[in-house]
Amino acid sequence: MLFSVECILWVKEATYTRLCSAKKILTVNGQFPGPTIEAQHGDTIYVNVYNQGKQNITIHWHGVLQPRYPWADGPEYITQCPIKPGGRFRQKIIFSTEEGTLWWHAHSDWSRATVYGAIIIHPKVGTRYPFPKPDAEVPIILGEWWKEDITKVLQQMHDTGGDPNISDAFTINGQPGDLYPCSKQGTFKLTVDRGKTYLLRLINAAMNIILFFAIKEHNLTVVGVDAGYTKPLSSEYVTISPGQTIDALLSANQKPDLYYMVARAYSTGSNHHFDNTTTTAIVQYKGKYSNPTSSSSSSSSSSSLPSLPFYNDTNAAFSFLGGLKSLADKKHPIDVPLHIRNRIFTTISVNSFPCQDNNNCAGPNGTRFAASMNNISFVNPSTALLQAYYQHTNGVYGDNFPDMPPFLFNFTDIFLPLNLETPKRGTEVMVLDYNTTVEIVLQGTALMGGIDHPIHLHGNNFYIVGFGLGNFDIYKDPLKYNLKDPPLRNTVSVPINGWVTVRFKADNPGVWLLHCHIDRHMTWGMKTVFIVKDGDQPEERLLPPPPDMPRC
Repeated sequence: MLFSVECILWVKEATYTRLCSAKKILTVNGQFPGPTIEAQHGDTIYVNVYNQGKQNITIHWHGVLQPRYPWADGPEYITQCPIKPGGRFRQKIIFSTEEGTLWWHAHSDWSRATVYGAIIIHPKVGTRYPFPKPDAEVPIILGEWWKEDITKVLQQMHDTGGDPNISDAFTINGQPGDLYPCSKQGTFKLTVDRGKTYLLRLINAAMNIILFFAIKEHNLTVVGVDAGYTKPLSSEYVTISPGQTIDALLSANQKPDLYYMVARAYSTGSNHHFDNTTTTAIVQYKGKYSNPTSSSSSSSSSSSLPSLPFYNDTNAAFSFLGGLKSLADKKHPIDVPLHIRNRIFTTISVNSFPCQDNNNCAGPNGTRFAASMNNISFVNPSTALLQAYYQHTNGVYGDNFPDMPPFLFNFTDIFLPLNLETPKRGTEVMVLDYNTTVEIVLQGTALMGGIDHPIHLHGNNFYIVGFGLGNFDIYKDPLKYNLKDPPLRNTVSVPINGWVTVRFKADNPGVWLLHCHIDRHMTWGMKTVFIVKDGDQPEERLLPPPPDMPRC
Protein backbone atom coordinates (compact mmCIF):
# COMPACT_ATOMS: atom_id res chain seq x y z
CA MET A 1 0.00 0.00 0.00
CA LEU A 2 1.50 3.32 -1.11
CA PHE A 3 0.50 6.57 0.61
CA SER A 4 3.12 9.13 -0.34
CA VAL A 5 3.58 12.32 -2.33
CA GLU A 6 6.14 10.40 -4.41
CA CYS A 7 6.22 6.66 -5.04
CA ILE A 8 7.86 4.14 -7.36
CA LEU A 9 6.28 1.44 -9.51
CA TRP A 10 8.70 -1.17 -10.82
CA VAL A 11 7.20 -2.97 -13.81
CA LYS A 12 8.85 -6.38 -13.95
CA GLU A 13 8.20 -10.05 -14.49
CA ALA A 14 7.52 -12.41 -11.60
CA THR A 15 6.54 -16.07 -11.43
CA TYR A 16 3.07 -16.91 -10.12
CA THR A 17 1.35 -20.26 -9.76
CA ARG A 18 -2.36 -20.58 -10.44
CA LEU A 19 -4.52 -23.52 -11.58
CA CYS A 20 -1.74 -26.06 -10.95
CA SER A 21 0.85 -24.41 -13.20
CA ALA A 22 3.43 -21.65 -12.89
CA LYS A 23 4.18 -18.91 -15.41
CA LYS A 24 5.91 -15.55 -15.59
CA ILE A 25 3.58 -12.56 -15.60
CA LEU A 26 4.14 -8.85 -15.79
CA THR A 27 3.66 -7.23 -12.37
CA VAL A 28 4.25 -3.99 -10.50
CA ASN A 29 6.71 -4.31 -7.61
CA GLY A 30 6.42 -8.09 -8.00
CA GLN A 31 2.84 -8.00 -6.67
CA PHE A 32 -0.33 -9.41 -8.22
CA PRO A 33 -2.59 -7.49 -7.95
CA GLY A 34 -0.30 -4.50 -7.71
CA PRO A 35 0.03 -2.13 -4.74
CA THR A 36 -2.84 0.08 -3.61
CA ILE A 37 -2.21 3.79 -4.01
CA GLU A 38 -3.84 5.98 -1.36
CA ALA A 39 -4.39 9.73 -1.44
CA GLN A 40 -6.70 12.37 -0.03
CA HIS A 41 -9.22 14.49 -1.88
CA GLY A 42 -7.36 17.18 -3.85
CA ASP A 43 -3.87 15.70 -3.50
CA THR A 44 -1.22 15.74 -6.21
CA ILE A 45 1.22 12.85 -6.21
CA TYR A 46 4.10 11.74 -8.41
CA VAL A 47 4.56 8.16 -9.54
CA ASN A 48 7.89 7.09 -11.00
CA VAL A 49 7.25 4.20 -13.39
CA TYR A 50 10.35 2.12 -14.22
CA ASN A 51 9.95 -0.45 -16.98
CA GLN A 52 12.10 -3.46 -16.14
CA GLY A 53 10.01 -5.75 -18.32
CA LYS A 54 10.58 -7.01 -21.86
CA GLN A 55 7.76 -5.08 -23.55
CA ASN A 56 6.53 -1.52 -23.87
CA ILE A 57 4.22 -0.30 -21.11
CA THR A 58 2.01 2.62 -20.16
CA ILE A 59 0.03 3.15 -16.95
CA HIS A 60 -3.45 4.75 -16.85
CA TRP A 61 -5.03 6.23 -13.73
CA HIS A 62 -8.58 5.14 -14.45
CA GLY A 63 -11.15 7.75 -13.47
CA VAL A 64 -8.62 10.37 -12.35
CA LEU A 65 -9.65 13.51 -14.25
CA GLN A 66 -6.14 14.96 -14.54
CA PRO A 67 -7.40 18.55 -15.01
CA ARG A 68 -5.52 20.31 -17.83
CA TYR A 69 -2.84 17.61 -17.66
CA PRO A 70 -3.52 14.68 -20.03
CA TRP A 71 0.22 14.07 -20.35
CA ALA A 72 0.11 11.48 -17.56
CA ASP A 73 -3.24 9.92 -18.48
CA GLY A 74 -1.55 6.89 -20.02
CA PRO A 75 -3.27 5.39 -23.11
CA GLU A 76 -0.63 4.25 -25.57
CA TYR A 77 -0.28 6.42 -28.70
CA ILE A 78 -3.15 8.64 -27.55
CA THR A 79 -1.57 10.76 -24.79
CA GLN A 80 1.92 9.29 -24.77
CA CYS A 81 4.37 7.02 -26.47
CA PRO A 82 5.02 3.85 -24.48
CA ILE A 83 7.71 3.49 -21.85
CA LYS A 84 10.25 1.22 -23.51
CA PRO A 85 12.09 -1.57 -21.66
CA GLY A 86 14.69 0.09 -19.45
CA GLY A 87 12.83 3.40 -19.60
CA ARG A 88 11.30 5.59 -16.92
CA PHE A 89 8.47 8.13 -16.75
CA ARG A 90 7.64 10.35 -13.78
CA GLN A 91 3.85 10.75 -13.90
CA LYS A 92 2.06 13.59 -12.14
CA ILE A 93 -1.33 12.45 -10.81
CA ILE A 94 -3.72 15.31 -10.03
CA PHE A 95 -6.71 14.43 -7.87
CA SER A 96 -9.48 17.02 -7.97
CA THR A 97 -13.13 16.12 -7.31
CA GLU A 98 -12.65 12.37 -6.95
CA GLU A 99 -13.45 10.72 -3.63
CA GLY A 100 -13.80 6.98 -3.18
CA THR A 101 -12.41 4.08 -5.21
CA LEU A 102 -10.65 4.17 -8.57
CA TRP A 103 -7.89 2.02 -9.99
CA TRP A 104 -4.76 2.07 -12.12
CA HIS A 105 -3.84 -0.34 -14.89
CA ALA A 106 -1.61 -0.83 -17.91
CA HIS A 107 -2.96 0.76 -21.09
CA SER A 108 -0.73 -0.87 -23.70
CA ASP A 109 -1.62 -4.05 -25.58
CA TRP A 110 -3.14 -6.49 -23.03
CA SER A 111 -0.65 -5.95 -20.22
CA ARG A 112 -3.47 -4.89 -17.90
CA ALA A 113 -4.43 -8.58 -17.52
CA THR A 114 -1.96 -8.63 -14.62
CA VAL A 115 -0.79 -5.01 -14.25
CA TYR A 116 -3.41 -3.31 -12.10
CA GLY A 117 -4.20 -2.13 -8.59
CA ALA A 118 -6.58 -0.04 -6.50
CA ILE A 119 -6.61 3.71 -5.92
CA ILE A 120 -8.29 4.92 -2.72
CA ILE A 121 -9.05 8.63 -2.37
CA HIS A 122 -10.01 9.52 1.20
CA PRO A 123 -12.02 12.61 2.22
CA LYS A 124 -10.10 15.75 3.11
CA VAL A 125 -8.84 16.06 6.65
CA GLY A 126 -11.68 17.43 8.76
CA THR A 127 -14.42 16.00 6.55
CA ARG A 128 -16.10 12.61 6.66
CA TYR A 129 -17.97 10.06 4.63
CA PRO A 130 -21.67 10.79 4.01
CA PHE A 131 -22.44 7.47 5.70
CA PRO A 132 -21.44 5.92 9.05
CA LYS A 133 -17.72 5.35 9.20
CA PRO A 134 -16.95 1.67 8.51
CA ASP A 135 -14.83 -0.38 10.87
CA ALA A 136 -12.49 -1.40 8.04
CA GLU A 137 -12.01 -0.89 4.31
CA VAL A 138 -11.10 -3.72 1.95
CA PRO A 139 -10.27 -3.62 -1.78
CA ILE A 140 -11.97 -6.46 -3.68
CA ILE A 141 -10.49 -6.64 -7.18
CA LEU A 142 -12.12 -8.96 -9.72
CA GLY A 143 -9.95 -10.20 -12.57
CA GLU A 144 -9.30 -12.89 -15.16
CA TRP A 145 -6.53 -15.47 -15.43
CA TRP A 146 -5.18 -17.30 -18.45
CA LYS A 147 -2.91 -20.31 -18.16
CA GLU A 148 -1.31 -19.18 -21.41
CA ASP A 149 0.94 -16.14 -21.68
CA ILE A 150 -1.39 -13.18 -22.30
CA THR A 151 0.88 -11.87 -25.08
CA LYS A 152 0.33 -15.17 -26.93
CA VAL A 153 -3.44 -14.89 -26.44
CA LEU A 154 -3.36 -11.43 -28.02
CA GLN A 155 -1.01 -12.51 -30.82
CA GLN A 156 -3.22 -15.46 -31.71
CA MET A 157 -6.22 -13.12 -31.92
CA HIS A 158 -4.27 -10.84 -34.26
CA ASP A 159 -3.02 -13.74 -36.37
CA THR A 160 -6.34 -15.53 -36.80
CA GLY A 161 -8.73 -12.57 -36.89
CA GLY A 162 -11.03 -14.46 -34.54
CA ASP A 163 -12.11 -14.18 -30.93
CA PRO A 164 -9.36 -14.51 -28.31
CA ASN A 165 -9.19 -17.66 -26.21
CA ILE A 166 -11.39 -17.24 -23.16
CA SER A 167 -9.83 -17.01 -19.72
CA ASP A 168 -9.36 -20.14 -17.60
CA ALA A 169 -10.56 -18.52 -14.37
CA PHE A 170 -11.89 -15.41 -12.76
CA THR A 171 -10.10 -14.15 -9.67
CA ILE A 172 -10.83 -12.24 -6.47
CA ASN A 173 -7.76 -10.34 -5.29
CA GLY A 174 -5.64 -12.46 -7.60
CA GLN A 175 -6.97 -15.85 -6.41
CA PRO A 176 -9.38 -18.12 -8.34
CA GLY A 177 -10.93 -19.69 -5.24
CA ASP A 178 -12.21 -23.04 -4.06
CA LEU A 179 -14.00 -24.19 -7.21
CA TYR A 180 -10.87 -24.35 -9.36
CA PRO A 181 -8.14 -27.01 -9.24
CA CYS A 182 -5.11 -26.41 -7.00
CA SER A 183 -6.66 -23.15 -5.75
CA LYS A 184 -8.30 -23.86 -2.39
CA GLN A 185 -5.32 -23.02 -0.22
CA GLY A 186 -4.84 -19.55 -1.71
CA THR A 187 -8.52 -18.51 -1.60
CA PHE A 188 -8.86 -14.93 -0.39
CA LYS A 189 -10.46 -14.70 3.07
CA LEU A 190 -11.99 -11.62 4.66
CA THR A 191 -12.07 -12.01 8.44
CA VAL A 192 -14.90 -10.05 10.10
CA ASP A 193 -16.27 -9.41 13.58
CA ARG A 194 -19.98 -9.86 14.04
CA GLY A 195 -21.68 -6.50 14.45
CA LYS A 196 -19.08 -4.50 12.54
CA THR A 197 -19.36 -2.87 9.12
CA TYR A 198 -16.89 -3.16 6.27
CA LEU A 199 -16.48 -0.93 3.23
CA LEU A 200 -15.79 -3.15 0.23
CA ARG A 201 -14.03 -1.28 -2.56
CA LEU A 202 -15.06 -3.34 -5.58
CA ILE A 203 -13.14 -3.07 -8.86
CA ASN A 204 -13.77 -5.01 -12.07
CA ALA A 205 -10.33 -5.42 -13.61
CA ALA A 206 -11.45 -8.27 -15.90
CA MET A 207 -10.38 -7.96 -19.52
CA ASN A 208 -13.44 -9.01 -21.43
CA ILE A 209 -16.44 -9.66 -19.21
CA ILE A 210 -19.10 -7.93 -17.11
CA LEU A 211 -19.61 -9.64 -13.75
CA PHE A 212 -22.30 -10.30 -11.18
CA PHE A 213 -21.05 -10.29 -7.56
CA ALA A 214 -22.73 -11.34 -4.30
CA ILE A 215 -22.09 -12.63 -0.77
CA LYS A 216 -24.06 -15.54 0.67
CA GLU A 217 -26.83 -14.40 3.09
CA HIS A 218 -25.62 -10.79 3.08
CA ASN A 219 -26.97 -7.75 1.32
CA LEU A 220 -24.62 -5.03 0.11
CA THR A 221 -25.42 -1.34 0.53
CA VAL A 222 -23.93 0.62 -2.34
CA VAL A 223 -22.80 4.11 -1.25
CA GLY A 224 -20.53 5.11 -4.13
CA VAL A 225 -19.52 4.38 -7.71
CA ASP A 226 -16.50 5.51 -9.74
CA ALA A 227 -15.25 7.76 -6.89
CA GLY A 228 -18.54 9.59 -6.40
CA TYR A 229 -21.19 9.14 -3.71
CA THR A 230 -24.64 7.68 -4.34
CA LYS A 231 -27.87 7.41 -2.45
CA PRO A 232 -27.66 4.18 -0.40
CA LEU A 233 -28.89 1.21 -2.43
CA SER A 234 -29.36 -2.17 -0.74
CA SER A 235 -29.05 -5.16 -3.06
CA GLU A 236 -28.52 -8.92 -2.95
CA TYR A 237 -26.06 -8.63 -5.87
CA VAL A 238 -24.25 -6.02 -7.94
CA THR A 239 -23.49 -5.75 -11.65
CA ILE A 240 -20.04 -4.36 -12.38
CA SER A 241 -18.48 -3.81 -15.80
CA PRO A 242 -14.79 -3.78 -16.68
CA GLY A 243 -13.45 -0.39 -15.60
CA GLN A 244 -16.15 0.31 -13.03
CA THR A 245 -15.79 0.58 -9.26
CA ILE A 246 -18.41 0.24 -6.53
CA ASP A 247 -18.16 1.20 -2.85
CA ALA A 248 -20.47 -1.07 -0.85
CA LEU A 249 -21.03 -1.52 2.88
CA LEU A 250 -21.09 -5.06 4.23
CA SER A 251 -22.75 -5.47 7.62
CA ALA A 252 -21.45 -8.54 9.42
CA ASN A 253 -24.88 -9.31 10.89
CA GLN A 254 -25.20 -13.06 10.36
CA LYS A 255 -24.41 -15.90 12.72
CA PRO A 256 -20.68 -16.63 12.97
CA ASP A 257 -19.75 -18.92 10.09
CA LEU A 258 -17.98 -18.95 6.74
CA TYR A 259 -19.81 -17.38 3.78
CA TYR A 260 -18.89 -17.40 0.12
CA MET A 261 -18.47 -14.23 -1.89
CA VAL A 262 -18.66 -15.04 -5.60
CA ALA A 263 -18.37 -13.46 -9.03
CA ARG A 264 -19.66 -14.89 -12.29
CA ALA A 265 -20.07 -13.70 -15.86
CA TYR A 266 -22.90 -11.64 -17.26
CA SER A 267 -22.62 -12.25 -21.00
CA THR A 268 -25.28 -11.71 -23.66
CA GLY A 269 -23.57 -12.26 -27.01
CA SER A 270 -25.40 -15.01 -28.90
CA ASN A 271 -22.34 -16.06 -30.93
CA HIS A 272 -19.72 -15.47 -28.28
CA HIS A 273 -18.02 -18.04 -26.06
CA PHE A 274 -17.22 -16.88 -22.55
CA ASP A 275 -15.73 -18.12 -19.30
CA ASN A 276 -18.71 -19.58 -17.40
CA THR A 277 -16.78 -20.49 -14.26
CA THR A 278 -17.29 -18.97 -10.79
CA THR A 279 -14.62 -17.37 -8.63
CA THR A 280 -14.99 -17.47 -4.86
CA ALA A 281 -13.60 -15.87 -1.74
CA ILE A 282 -14.69 -16.35 1.87
CA VAL A 283 -16.14 -14.03 4.50
CA GLN A 284 -14.92 -15.61 7.70
CA TYR A 285 -16.48 -14.58 11.03
CA LYS A 286 -14.32 -14.68 14.11
CA GLY A 287 -15.41 -17.08 16.83
CA LYS A 288 -16.43 -20.71 17.22
CA TYR A 289 -19.06 -22.22 14.94
CA SER A 290 -21.56 -24.85 15.97
CA ASN A 291 -21.60 -26.14 12.38
CA PRO A 292 -18.48 -24.81 10.71
CA THR A 293 -18.96 -26.67 7.40
CA SER A 294 -22.47 -25.39 6.61
CA SER A 295 -21.25 -22.62 4.30
CA SER A 296 -17.54 -23.21 4.41
CA SER A 297 -14.88 -23.73 1.81
CA SER A 298 -15.00 -27.47 2.43
CA SER A 299 -18.37 -27.51 0.69
CA SER A 300 -18.64 -26.66 -3.00
CA SER A 301 -22.31 -27.51 -3.44
CA SER A 302 -24.50 -24.94 -5.15
CA SER A 303 -26.49 -24.51 -1.94
CA SER A 304 -23.45 -22.96 -0.24
CA LEU A 305 -23.11 -20.31 -2.94
CA PRO A 306 -25.15 -17.12 -3.08
CA SER A 307 -27.80 -16.86 -5.74
CA LEU A 308 -26.83 -14.81 -8.78
CA PRO A 309 -28.90 -13.88 -11.84
CA PHE A 310 -28.66 -16.11 -14.90
CA TYR A 311 -25.65 -15.35 -17.08
CA ASN A 312 -27.66 -13.47 -19.75
CA ASP A 313 -30.27 -11.82 -17.53
CA THR A 314 -30.21 -8.29 -18.93
CA ASN A 315 -33.20 -7.22 -16.85
CA ALA A 316 -31.40 -8.18 -13.64
CA ALA A 317 -28.17 -6.48 -14.71
CA PHE A 318 -29.84 -3.20 -15.55
CA SER A 319 -32.33 -3.34 -12.70
CA PHE A 320 -29.34 -2.91 -10.40
CA LEU A 321 -27.66 -0.29 -12.58
CA GLY A 322 -30.91 1.64 -12.94
CA GLY A 323 -31.24 1.84 -9.16
CA LEU A 324 -28.06 3.89 -8.78
CA LYS A 325 -28.64 7.61 -8.10
CA SER A 326 -26.24 10.43 -7.24
CA LEU A 327 -26.30 11.51 -3.61
CA ALA A 328 -27.11 15.06 -4.79
CA ASP A 329 -27.27 16.75 -1.39
CA LYS A 330 -25.98 20.14 -0.21
CA LYS A 331 -22.48 18.89 0.48
CA HIS A 332 -22.36 16.83 -2.73
CA PRO A 333 -24.22 18.87 -5.34
CA ILE A 334 -24.55 17.83 -8.96
CA ASP A 335 -24.59 19.94 -12.11
CA VAL A 336 -26.36 18.11 -14.92
CA PRO A 337 -26.10 20.04 -18.21
CA LEU A 338 -29.62 21.10 -19.21
CA HIS A 339 -28.90 23.16 -22.32
CA ILE A 340 -26.94 21.06 -24.80
CA ARG A 341 -24.72 22.60 -27.49
CA ASN A 342 -23.10 19.43 -28.91
CA ARG A 343 -25.32 16.42 -29.59
CA ILE A 344 -23.60 13.24 -30.68
CA PHE A 345 -25.35 10.04 -31.71
CA THR A 346 -22.93 7.16 -32.21
CA THR A 347 -23.43 3.52 -32.98
CA ILE A 348 -21.17 1.02 -31.24
CA SER A 349 -20.82 -2.16 -33.25
CA VAL A 350 -18.86 -5.36 -33.61
CA ASN A 351 -18.00 -5.67 -37.30
CA SER A 352 -15.80 -7.62 -39.68
CA PHE A 353 -13.23 -6.98 -42.38
CA PRO A 354 -12.62 -9.25 -45.38
CA CYS A 355 -9.82 -11.71 -44.76
CA GLN A 356 -6.60 -11.00 -46.60
CA ASP A 357 -5.49 -14.62 -46.32
CA ASN A 358 -7.69 -16.56 -48.74
CA ASN A 359 -10.69 -16.41 -46.40
CA ASN A 360 -8.89 -18.50 -43.79
CA CYS A 361 -9.54 -16.08 -40.95
CA ALA A 362 -11.35 -17.24 -37.82
CA GLY A 363 -14.00 -14.54 -37.76
CA PRO A 364 -17.58 -15.00 -39.02
CA ASN A 365 -17.71 -16.60 -42.48
CA GLY A 366 -13.94 -16.48 -42.83
CA THR A 367 -13.62 -12.77 -42.05
CA ARG A 368 -11.60 -10.85 -39.44
CA PHE A 369 -13.39 -9.35 -36.44
CA ALA A 370 -13.47 -5.56 -36.21
CA ALA A 371 -15.34 -2.99 -34.12
CA SER A 372 -16.39 0.60 -34.66
CA MET A 373 -18.06 3.77 -33.50
CA ASN A 374 -20.20 5.45 -36.16
CA ASN A 375 -18.80 2.95 -38.66
CA ILE A 376 -15.19 4.04 -38.12
CA SER A 377 -12.76 1.43 -36.81
CA PHE A 378 -10.11 3.48 -35.02
CA VAL A 379 -6.48 3.01 -36.07
CA ASN A 380 -3.83 3.98 -33.54
CA PRO A 381 -1.30 6.50 -34.88
CA SER A 382 2.41 5.71 -34.80
CA THR A 383 3.10 8.68 -32.52
CA ALA A 384 1.22 10.16 -29.58
CA LEU A 385 -1.90 12.00 -30.74
CA LEU A 386 -1.65 14.48 -27.85
CA GLN A 387 1.87 15.41 -28.87
CA ALA A 388 0.77 15.91 -32.47
CA TYR A 389 -2.07 18.18 -31.31
CA TYR A 390 0.16 20.20 -28.98
CA GLN A 391 2.90 20.64 -31.60
CA HIS A 392 0.43 21.27 -34.47
CA THR A 393 1.79 18.30 -36.42
CA ASN A 394 -0.24 17.56 -39.53
CA GLY A 395 -1.13 14.15 -40.90
CA VAL A 396 -1.40 12.22 -37.63
CA TYR A 397 -5.18 12.35 -37.24
CA GLY A 398 -8.31 13.73 -38.85
CA ASP A 399 -10.96 15.80 -37.09
CA ASN A 400 -13.98 14.39 -38.93
CA PHE A 401 -15.49 11.95 -36.46
CA PRO A 402 -19.20 12.25 -37.35
CA ASP A 403 -21.87 13.29 -34.86
CA MET A 404 -24.35 10.93 -36.58
CA PRO A 405 -24.01 7.45 -38.10
CA PRO A 406 -23.28 7.50 -41.86
CA PHE A 407 -26.17 5.05 -42.36
CA LEU A 408 -29.50 5.13 -40.55
CA PHE A 409 -31.14 1.72 -40.25
CA ASN A 410 -33.04 -0.41 -37.76
CA PHE A 411 -30.00 -0.77 -35.50
CA THR A 412 -31.38 -3.65 -33.43
CA ASP A 413 -33.00 -5.71 -36.20
CA ILE A 414 -31.72 -9.29 -36.10
CA PHE A 415 -31.67 -9.43 -39.90
CA LEU A 416 -29.31 -6.76 -41.22
CA PRO A 417 -27.65 -6.45 -44.66
CA LEU A 418 -24.12 -7.86 -44.80
CA ASN A 419 -22.76 -4.64 -46.30
CA LEU A 420 -23.36 -2.92 -42.94
CA GLU A 421 -20.85 -5.22 -41.25
CA THR A 422 -17.75 -3.66 -42.85
CA PRO A 423 -16.62 -0.33 -41.34
CA LYS A 424 -14.05 2.18 -42.55
CA ARG A 425 -10.62 2.44 -40.97
CA GLY A 426 -9.44 5.80 -39.72
CA THR A 427 -7.90 7.95 -36.98
CA GLU A 428 -10.72 10.44 -36.66
CA VAL A 429 -11.33 12.62 -33.60
CA MET A 430 -14.00 15.12 -32.56
CA VAL A 431 -12.95 18.63 -31.53
CA LEU A 432 -14.98 20.34 -28.79
CA ASP A 433 -14.93 23.96 -27.68
CA TYR A 434 -13.92 24.58 -24.08
CA ASN A 435 -16.85 24.50 -21.65
CA THR A 436 -19.34 23.30 -24.24
CA THR A 437 -22.11 20.99 -23.03
CA VAL A 438 -22.22 17.57 -24.62
CA GLU A 439 -24.84 14.85 -24.92
CA ILE A 440 -23.86 11.46 -26.34
CA VAL A 441 -26.38 8.78 -27.26
CA LEU A 442 -24.53 5.45 -27.41
CA GLN A 443 -26.58 3.09 -29.57
CA GLY A 444 -25.77 -0.61 -29.62
CA THR A 445 -26.42 -2.53 -32.82
CA ALA A 446 -27.33 -6.13 -33.64
CA LEU A 447 -24.44 -6.46 -36.09
CA MET A 448 -22.70 -9.77 -35.34
CA GLY A 449 -25.54 -10.51 -32.92
CA GLY A 450 -24.90 -7.61 -30.53
CA ILE A 451 -23.51 -7.61 -26.99
CA ASP A 452 -23.24 -5.23 -24.01
CA HIS A 453 -20.51 -2.58 -24.17
CA PRO A 454 -18.94 -0.81 -21.15
CA ILE A 455 -17.86 2.58 -22.54
CA HIS A 456 -15.20 4.58 -20.68
CA LEU A 457 -14.35 8.27 -21.13
CA HIS A 458 -10.94 9.53 -20.06
CA GLY A 459 -10.53 12.95 -18.45
CA ASN A 460 -14.22 13.45 -17.69
CA ASN A 461 -17.10 12.03 -15.71
CA PHE A 462 -20.58 12.00 -17.22
CA TYR A 463 -24.13 11.85 -15.96
CA ILE A 464 -26.07 8.79 -17.11
CA VAL A 465 -29.44 10.43 -17.77
CA GLY A 466 -31.18 7.56 -19.56
CA PHE A 467 -30.95 4.06 -20.98
CA GLY A 468 -33.20 1.52 -22.62
CA LEU A 469 -33.54 -1.49 -24.88
CA GLY A 470 -34.10 -1.28 -28.62
CA ASN A 471 -33.57 1.81 -30.76
CA PHE A 472 -33.31 5.24 -29.18
CA ASP A 473 -36.46 7.29 -29.83
CA ILE A 474 -35.52 10.95 -30.18
CA TYR A 475 -39.07 12.07 -29.39
CA LYS A 476 -40.09 9.76 -26.53
CA ASP A 477 -36.95 8.72 -24.69
CA PRO A 478 -35.68 12.19 -23.65
CA LEU A 479 -38.99 12.73 -21.87
CA LYS A 480 -37.92 9.99 -19.43
CA TYR A 481 -34.43 11.32 -18.70
CA ASN A 482 -33.39 11.57 -15.06
CA LEU A 483 -32.08 15.12 -14.72
CA LYS A 484 -32.61 15.26 -10.95
CA ASP A 485 -30.10 12.76 -9.52
CA PRO A 486 -28.50 10.69 -12.33
CA PRO A 487 -25.38 8.71 -11.39
CA LEU A 488 -22.05 10.32 -12.22
CA ARG A 489 -19.61 7.79 -13.66
CA ASN A 490 -16.61 7.39 -15.94
CA THR A 491 -17.73 4.05 -17.41
CA VAL A 492 -21.26 3.15 -18.53
CA SER A 493 -22.73 -0.18 -19.63
CA VAL A 494 -24.67 0.01 -22.87
CA PRO A 495 -27.19 -2.88 -22.91
CA ILE A 496 -27.21 -5.41 -25.72
CA ASN A 497 -29.15 -3.92 -28.64
CA GLY A 498 -30.00 -0.92 -26.49
CA TRP A 499 -28.87 2.62 -25.81
CA VAL A 500 -27.52 4.94 -23.13
CA THR A 501 -27.50 8.75 -22.99
CA VAL A 502 -24.77 10.58 -21.08
CA ARG A 503 -24.12 14.30 -20.54
CA PHE A 504 -21.05 16.25 -19.46
CA LYS A 505 -19.41 19.65 -19.68
CA ALA A 506 -16.19 19.71 -21.71
CA ASP A 507 -14.25 21.81 -19.20
CA ASN A 508 -11.01 19.81 -19.21
CA PRO A 509 -8.74 20.88 -22.09
CA GLY A 510 -6.73 18.09 -23.62
CA VAL A 511 -6.92 14.88 -25.63
CA TRP A 512 -9.23 12.27 -24.13
CA LEU A 513 -9.95 8.71 -25.24
CA LEU A 514 -13.49 7.26 -25.44
CA HIS A 515 -13.52 3.48 -25.80
CA CYS A 516 -15.12 0.16 -24.99
CA HIS A 517 -13.51 -1.38 -21.91
CA ILE A 518 -13.91 -4.90 -23.24
CA ASP A 519 -10.36 -5.17 -24.49
CA ARG A 520 -11.01 -7.29 -27.55
CA HIS A 521 -13.51 -4.66 -28.76
CA MET A 522 -11.06 -1.81 -28.11
CA THR A 523 -8.31 -3.73 -29.90
CA TRP A 524 -10.65 -4.22 -32.87
CA GLY A 525 -11.22 -0.45 -33.07
CA MET A 526 -14.18 0.53 -30.84
CA LYS A 527 -12.83 3.88 -29.75
CA THR A 528 -12.47 7.52 -30.69
CA VAL A 529 -10.94 10.67 -29.20
CA PHE A 530 -12.28 14.00 -27.99
CA ILE A 531 -9.99 17.01 -28.25
CA VAL A 532 -11.16 19.74 -25.89
CA LYS A 533 -9.72 23.09 -26.96
CA ASP A 534 -8.25 25.64 -24.58
CA GLY A 535 -10.43 28.30 -23.02
CA ASP A 536 -9.66 32.03 -23.05
CA GLN A 537 -8.24 32.31 -19.54
CA PRO A 538 -4.83 30.97 -18.42
CA GLU A 539 -6.50 28.58 -15.95
CA GLU A 540 -8.53 27.13 -18.85
CA ARG A 541 -5.55 26.07 -20.92
CA LEU A 542 -3.59 22.88 -21.36
CA LEU A 543 -0.54 22.70 -19.12
CA PRO A 544 2.87 22.11 -20.80
CA PRO A 545 4.29 18.57 -21.02
CA PRO A 546 6.84 17.19 -18.55
CA PRO A 547 10.46 17.07 -19.72
CA ASP A 548 10.75 13.25 -19.60
CA MET A 549 7.83 12.31 -21.89
CA PRO A 550 8.62 8.96 -23.56
CA ARG A 551 9.51 9.14 -27.24
CA CYS A 552 8.20 6.88 -29.99
